[in-house]
Amino acid sequence: MEIFNDETLEDLQTGGLYLIQKKAGFRFGADAVLLADFAKDIVSNKTLDLCTGSAVIPILLSAKTKTEQFFGLEIQKSVFDTAMRSVRLNSLENRIFLTCEDLKNAVSIYGKRQFDLITCNPPYIEKNSGLQNPSDEKVIARHEVLCTLEDVINVSSLMLKQKGHLALVHKPSRLIDIICYMRSADLEPKRIRFIHKTVDSEPSLVLVDATFKGGKELRIMPPLYIYNKDGSETNQIREVYGR
Repeated sequence: MEIFNDETLEDLQTGGLYLIQKKAGFRFGADAVLLADFAKDIVSNKTLDLCTGSAVIPILLSAKTKTEQFFGLEIQKSVFDTAMRSVRLNSLENRIFLTCEDLKNAVSIYGKRQFDLITCNPPYIEKNSGLQNPSDEKVIARHEVLCTLEDVINVSSLMLKQKGHLALVHKPSRLIDIICYMRSADLEPKRIRFIHKTVDSEPSLVLVDATFKGGKELRIMPPLYIYNKDGSETNQIREVYGR
């Protein structure tokens, strides 16, 4: 498959998989890789990735799990087109099925109670917080321009099967919002893991796993540190990346 001059081909370091990305577009980061690792042990026959972007999460999970079918929703057409090329590049057309659509229309596309697992790496920055260009691809990926955290959680509560899981990654500053929105949507947080850049730093990310109509029992997992004090990668993050 041809890789254009404005693109790069990223080695995902898992299962011989690669990802096409635009040089100037929004590019996946450690948060997506961490979410895929966090979700890999959740048993699922049918998984939906909201705000799928480059489809990096379903592509990674295709190598890390035995899930039969992955679905992804991406609202930006240019991002969707590139993601489709990555799916074809990895010969995953029979396992990963992407749709270019607003996630708020997910129920009309798939129907209710269809998924064992929903993953999401949503925009982190709240609406009207330093927004510059609402049509810019990077801004849409980072700011709540076209969907909000509450949209993601409410849609997930309609799409999940009984005891199905929602796994997402976000900023720790939004954790109270996440828990409040989840509980109001019958999603009960089950696992929380904080991600720190170093052992001395405050967490920069939080991973949350909730179940639809699950019992009230929350586990705070050991924190994950990305860098040692000397700047080298920790064994924890090297294991996540398979290095």
